[in-house]
Amino acid sequence: MKKEILALLALAALAGAQTATPPSAPAPGGPHPTKIGVIQIQSALVSTKEGQKAMQEFQARVYEPKKKELDRKAVEIRDLQDKLQRGGAAMAQAAKDDIQRNIDAKTKVYNRDMQDAQDEADQEQRKMLDELGQKMMQVIDKYAVSNGYAVIIDVSNPQTPVLYASNAVDITKDIIELYDKSAPSTSPSTSATKPQVPSATKPPAVTPAPTPVKKQP
Repeated sequence: MKKEILALLALAALAGAQTATPPSAPAPGGPHPTKIGVIQIQSALVSTKEGQKAMQEFQARVYEPKKKELDRKAVEIRDLQDKLQRGGAAMAQAAKDDIQRNIDAKTKVYNRDMQDAQDEADQEQRKMLDELGQKMMQVIDKYAVSNGYAVIIDVSNPQTPVLYASNAVDITKDIIELYDKSAPSTSPSTSATKPQVPSATKPPAVTPAPTPVKKQP
């Protein structure tokens, strides 16, 4: 699933949530909010119990099946390349050309399947982050109003112009805890290990497509 793209997807999800549920205004006559806080929204989204469960389901439903299929096709290409390299000197040119055409065809299919897997992973991850983001915004809004925050900045986005932020104003842990308390019990199936976050810019990590062997003169 790069980190920068995942952060942008998280921001997009939160932007949609903000459109749907605008922040609550302070009660008339109440104290004017003045506090400023920061949050690692990317970490918060996948660190809640619901987020961890969603990531595990994403890996089982999208990540692993695509990885196995792409791995299998990569092995087929490598086997053909090995066959061509080992027997190239003894093979007739027609046989070598036939193997090379097979390598080229399989590599083309592999690259197309890789792109399809990337597109599917992007779509599924965007949907997942959008659902989590909408719920997260409600929690952030409630927390901000209750604790007198005027501004909360997402510092997980590399484009955020924040040069320094004290740990004292980081509310990420508080938001995760509040989210878990507010959400139904959704304990992840494997709580011992935090699920890996797949990159949003590429499909499951597989062995790169081998470079086709150049035809011998």
